[in-house]
Amino acid sequence: MRLLVELSRRGTLAQVAQALSFSTSTISQQLSQLETEAGVRLIEPVGRGVRLTAAGQILVEHAERILQQIDRAEAALAATRSEIVGVVKVATFQTAAISLIPDLLSIMGERHPGLTVYLSEIQPDAGAAALLAREFDLVLGEQYPGHESPPPTGIERRPLLSDVLRLYVGPQLRPHTSLDRLADFADLPWVLEPIGKPARAWAESACRAAGFEPDVRYESADLLVQARLAETGHAVAVLPDLVWKTRRAEAQFVDLPGQPVRQVYTAVRTGAETRPVLVEIRNVLAKISGSHEIR
Repeated sequence: MRLLVELSRRGTLAQVAQALSFSTSTISQQLSQLETEAGVRLIEPVGRGVRLTAAGQILVEHAERILQQIDRAEAALAATRSEIVGVVKVATFQTAAISLIPDLLSIMGERHPGLTVYLSEIQPDAGAAALLAREFDLVLGEQYPGHESPPPTGIERRPLLSDVLRLYVGPQLRPHTSLDRLADFADLPWVLEPIGKPARAWAESACRAAGFEPDVRYESADLLVQARLAETGHAVAVLPDLVWKTRRAEAQFVDLPGQPVRQVYTAVRTGAETRPVLVEIRNVLAKISGSHEIR
């Protein structure tokens, strides 16, 4: 049933296989066995792919509730233990991994020596799918102004911090401090995240609102690369202040109109939010993010 749910979300057997680290033939065999047990066709061929039948859609709806109930049962059982032990898998994006995760690991290690924390860095826009696929137990994500969206069905999201976004410009590109409006940087080269990323879409829309199309000469999903290109005078960057929690700035900041912020949040699967280890991680992250001033 979990495979059927993933097929309904991802659309192809190949994508399900890739997400869950199975072969496509294994996925196909398991779904065929599920059809035999159900006694009805659950998927049907369409061109070179497949789609869910009406019966398949019905089973997916029930399977999603069953999987949530399993998470609730596991959380209830975990709450009966006197200690937090076992394994928890956390996914995060780069700036959170650098600025928040080391303190989280130290605190969790001191409080819960019987707990093993596995950490992976992923792109924020991939977090929800990985969480629903049960690759992770908790995901840190981000949302940019004007590009907010509600969490997908099956995910419980909680705000963690608001992270101010500012222009970051080397003195080579800003010889005069009178350059203090976004439009003043219209003729300069820019570095932004790759096309299709929420941060890129937000930055481009902010520039267009200021009356120009940014000259994007460099693309990188690595914000530290962006920062270095700005510091060496090669480009203008738009960076969140969380970058500077553990790194000294070597260029100049320019405030953006309205002081836009990206929202950083934690997300877990619906039904797992009361699992003691996830409650603890969220509480620790809230304490860490609140104990440091994000300029």
